[in-house]
Amino acid sequence: MKASIFDRETEIRKRAEQAGQGHVFAWWAECSEAERASLLEQVDSIEFPLLESLVRDLVRNPHQEETVTLEPAPIIPIPVSDAQIKAKDLARERGHTLIREGKVAALVVAGGQGTRLGFDGPKGAFPIGPVSSKPLFAFFAEKLLAAQRRYGPAIPWYIMTSPANDSTTREFFEKNRFFGLVPQQVHFFVQGTMPAVDQEGKILLASKHEIARSPDGHGGTLRALERSGALDRMEAEGIQEISYFQVDNVLVRVPDPVFLGYHAEAGAEMSSKVVRKAYPEEKVGVIGMRGGKLGVIEYSDLSQEDMSARGPDGELKYWAGSIAIHMIRVSFLRRLQREGIQLPFHRADKKVPFVDADGRHIEPASPNGIKFECFIFDALRHAASAISQEVVRQEEFSPVKNATGVSSPATAQGALMEVYASWLEQAGVKVPRNESGALASRIEISPLYALDRAEAVQKIPPDLKITNDLLLTDGTTSP
Repeated sequence: MKASIFDRETEIRKRAEQAGQGHVFAWWAECSEAERASLLEQVDSIEFPLLESLVRDLVRNPHQEETVTLEPAPIIPIPVSDAQIKAKDLARERGHTLIREGKVAALVVAGGQGTRLGFDGPKGAFPIGPVSSKPLFAFFAEKLLAAQRRYGPAIPWYIMTSPANDSTTREFFEKNRFFGLVPQQVHFFVQGTMPAVDQEGKILLASKHEIARSPDGHGGTLRALERSGALDRMEAEGIQEISYFQVDNVLVRVPDPVFLGYHAEAGAEMSSKVVRKAYPEEKVGVIGMRGGKLGVIEYSDLSQEDMSARGPDGELKYWAGSIAIHMIRVSFLRRLQREGIQLPFHRADKKVPFVDADGRHIEPASPNGIKFECFIFDALRHAASAISQEVVRQEEFSPVKNATGVSSPATAQGALMEVYASWLEQAGVKVPRNESGALASRIEISPLYALDRAEAVQKIPPDLKITNDLLLTDGTTSP
């Protein structure tokens, strides 16, 4: 006979009581059998020792982080000198070799929903193509497909979803026939979650039979890779390096042979891309050195003094903004696992809808709950070697986070079109612009037509006339 979760009801309830969280069963008598089973499974999945330690350290006795002198980190600059250009060329060739040898996998963090964009669905399904309206996922898939055509082997693609969007993400890929990729090379795995608690450390209930949970942060990628068996799969397939990025950055280069080559040449275990901060208060983390260790300092943790500090040249002292693009060695993740190194959790005060003591559903107007999340960049401090590479913001970083204004679909599409326009202009094409210099037509170039600037300049005919919106697709031109 198949075991039932109810066979372990006494044990599960006892664990919750011993952890001081027995109140999660307050509405047990009102729940249906299916709701009770669901609640038992939710409670059974909670790591109570971990939760107790987080409540103790981050809720009841929050401690101030030790003040550590912050210093700028060494950065590989955008090449200007002959020596720097030569180093970049060598890095590119090293990266080409690793991709050709099938040593690289792509990994996208895609657990978010498009709610803030006014979009009902996974954020990766959001239509971003300036002319085609194709979704974010399609851009990344086409980049991988184009790279495979160039280098040979299939590039495995690992997609971290969340419990909220896992099934809809899988369905979206199936509906779109995996955007031309072979289904067997696309691997979905689900991000972990943590219970949300109130200011006293008590677990909040989202409904009478549902615990309020939230994703455990992008740092949860490492735990999810291990738990899902994805790390084992990578090792079995001979993958050495993971090209990590987040789903909202449409300009990401994946895989980027130059970044990969710099990383490999340095023998780095984990590496990062950075851009120059647009202004001191820009809400991006900063790559820096703390106590001799490389890491990312969140903008909220930067003192006003450090945020606005400038060097002798008048430039920001801490200018290296992290853009959440990393190269991570598979053996590094296995070492962290072997040595029992866990990324620390951080406290985030949020508005968490909940059921109160009277059973009423409450939508709080101000932060009432505490969520726990970890950040992938905290792994940098454990890397035996790490490098940071500066890239051009306009070419590699334009996230889609807000419905309007900064970091919106409009700004991302504008950045995409300016990249394409620069390729066309370098190929000798006259790109129509209005008096203010803005593009007069919408422009889009599929990665399947040209993966990068060099390929675009080689393929685009200089006598191409742009009289309307332009879409260059796989071997075709659509006026």
